[in-house]
Amino acid sequence: MRVSLQDQVALVTGSAHRVGKAIALELARAGAHIMVHYSATPDEVARETQREIKSLGVDASLCKADLSTPEGIESLMDAVKQDFGRLNILVNSASNFQKRTLMEVTLEEWEETLRINLTAPFLLTQHAVKMMNQNDPAGGVIVNILDKGATDAWVDYAHHGISKAGLHALTRVTAAGLGPTIRCNGIIPGAVLKPNDYDTEQWNNMAKKNTALQRPGTAEDVARAAVYLASEDWLTGVIIRVDGGEDALS
Repeated sequence: MRVSLQDQVALVTGSAHRVGKAIALELARAGAHIMVHYSATPDEVARETQREIKSLGVDASLCKADLSTPEGIESLMDAVKQDFGRLNILVNSASNFQKRTLMEVTLEEWEETLRINLTAPFLLTQHAVKMMNQNDPAGGVIVNILDKGATDAWVDYAHHGISKAGLHALTRVTAAGLGPTIRCNGIIPGAVLKPNDYDTEQWNNMAKKNTALQRPGTAEDVARAAVYLASEDWLTGVIIRVDGGEDALS
């Protein structure tokens, strides 16, 4: 059954820009109020995202928080409680993305990446579930944003992929362990954001070669999948690939 997201409250981490912003906007179009989280993004960029969300007729709050520390996570959840008093949807989208092979990764880089990409979603899940189970009716939904390194040996992004593999496991454990009141699903995006060192022709050629649909996707494709997973109430433990058929060709 499709559940209305009208008047629900969603926390989307890393939602001031890029994929996180697209997800926040799509949830807002579905009627959800949004807590916009950001960290390194400039304040004015975050405020502009807040304005865009509010222009859709819903409420939006801002919270700048460092997800690499338990204190930052607690401050973010305190802001949700203070501004909205409840939580229905958590989207773990914020991510550290660093290019390193296994032998290049330093211990500091390893620990930082796991703190942001895995430990933060774990702690946010614990906090969020406590809030969600206070809802009337109790419960809520979590959507975790993964990437191909969660299932493939992405050797050039070794520690990043390993952290996302852990998030993949966290998604399934959350779904299996916290039902029926809490649902948890994941998304593995494909080529939806053009790298800064690619021009448009390179980007389109790469997508033509590597995807069954022979074209790149967009952040909005991921956002629509997130709203689908949040609103379909018999989906949990599901990992959706939004990749234009890239996995089918591998």
